[in-house]
Amino acid sequence: MDIQLKRGLLDVCVLAAIKNADSYGYQIIKDMKPYLALSESTLYTILKRLEAAELLTVRSAEHGGRLRKYYRITEKGIRRIEDFKEDWQELLAIYRFVTREEKT
Repeated sequence: MDIQLKRGLLDVCVLAAIKNADSYGYQIIKDMKPYLALSESTLYTILKRLEAAELLTVRSAEHGGRLRKYYRITEKGIRRIEDFKEDWQELLAIYRFVTREEKT
């Protein structure tokens, strides 16, 4: 798979994982696990990229005597998910065209 396409798909997956509630790294990985495997190093790279793009915000809170970073999706992040859904319909149409059976 094209690396840029995969990067974009993973970005949207992480945004979708925090769409309904703030979350933290380990929980995001756990929530995504039934659908795809994601390493901690990959996740944190994605989270930093999404924060830099203002698609999510970060806050720290104490939990069990340690600071934990919680991630919250922004309005811009929600729009990114919606844009992805629209784009996906176009990609599906392209896929159906490419994989159509030849009529003889």
